[in-house]
Amino acid sequence: MQDAQPALVLNSEAVPRNTMDETPSTEANPSGSRAAGSTGVTDERLMLALSQGSSEAFSELFLRYKQPIYGFFRRRVAEFSQAEELTQETFVALLRAAARYQPRALFRTYLYAIGFKILRAHRRKAAFRATFFGQRNSALDPAKRDATESGLWVRRAVEKLEPMDREILLSREFEQLSYAEIADLLGLPLNTVRSRLFRARTALRNLLEPSVAPAANDAPQNVAQNGESA
Repeated sequence: MQDAQPALVLNSEAVPRNTMDETPSTEANPSGSRAAGSTGVTDERLMLALSQGSSEAFSELFLRYKQPIYGFFRRRVAEFSQAEELTQETFVALLRAAARYQPRALFRTYLYAIGFKILRAHRRKAAFRATFFGQRNSALDPAKRDATESGLWVRRAVEKLEPMDREILLSREFEQLSYAEIADLLGLPLNTVRSRLFRARTALRNLLEPSVAPAANDAPQNVAQNGESA
């Protein structure tokens, strides 16, 4: 692995900061592996090459996934700089684990699993700092400095979802992971992922449409109507 030197250059200034900091990339292929341009090489083959020490394979994987992984963290932590650091940490961890890689699943599932582990470690550290040093636990709060008012509106609505529902919704709508991938990453039954995703979408829709929220005197009727329309 000595040949693979990480060229971790993430230009967050070039990332479009729209609603929820990036919509899913048109380059993403939710149903399988990516092949970048004229290379025609799948992610899994590149990862196998990386496990043999190919620096070119690492560079290509980093090029393909640096922005999706940055977006993954940016939707879950408070600061742009934190998202950049966690993105770099993810690819360093990928590099270090490459020799042990086994192609048992899609590469992107493998990479997001690393990202989830790093995110959980970051949240534990942030919670520790908040408890013992009085620092703000920003890892558990959404970013409050979006470039647009609509971005803040969506973030605040997403924050109100239950933590697991929020992770499922973000993983499906933004990371574009399959139900099976989400179930594997979060350790949930497939049917649970489906039902909680439906619940999260319904809750988010209601939060983003305050004008149709049920009033106190006619809540039962409107709730019933919402249930039928879902």
